[in-house]
Amino acid sequence: MTPAAITIGVTEDTRVSGVFMRAPNAQACFVFAHGAGAGMHHPSMATIAAELAQLGVATLRYQFPYMEQGRKRPDPPAICHATVRAAVTEANRLAPDLPLFAGGRSFGGRMTSQAQAATPLPGVRGLVFLAFPLHPAQKPSQERAHHLFDVKIPMLFLQGTRDELASLDLLEPLVARLGEGTTLVLAPDADHSFHVPARSGRKDADVRRELLEAMRAWMQSIIRGS
Repeated sequence: MTPAAITIGVTEDTRVSGVFMRAPNAQACFVFAHGAGAGMHHPSMATIAAELAQLGVATLRYQFPYMEQGRKRPDPPAICHATVRAAVTEANRLAPDLPLFAGGRSFGGRMTSQAQAATPLPGVRGLVFLAFPLHPAQKPSQERAHHLFDVKIPMLFLQGTRDELASLDLLEPLVARLGEGTTLVLAPDADHSFHVPARSGRKDADVRRELLEAMRAWMQSIIRGS
């Protein structure tokens, strides 16, 4: 199983890099966007893609234009949304036989949900958020969540209980209000990067494995129910 480097056309003038990885036993495909400060080549992104491949989930991870161009400031939402749509289109082309899911790490997950809320992403069965950034650190708010009520497909939130960008006092009631199509899986003691302190008795790899296995099980439940 060798990751395949690809190029994704966003507009006539904008193209971004991507990496497609599919194991022979793949049963679903996850279109996976990066966080605000680290691109698709970050070790955490590569590790998640490799471990999902072992679990039977193909991945297409990709860059937003600002990351592709080496800029620090994220692109305006409209450009991010267009990039998400282009990546989903490419995933449909590369793996037309696989049920499709989309989402990503932090900022990437939020841009994906905004794109889905505006206009449904073709073929996408559900959204998966790895540490959804509900609010800035130390500034609890639900303003970033308003668009989620316009998402009409299942959503899975994978969150650490120590995530400073998603206070549980706000996140848990939000998930309840979003309804039965929304699932929250918590990683005890994990922060926004899914790091756990040594006193927890667990390692980061253990947390990641548990969350990705929960993700696979959730995807399978969506596929079986369709």
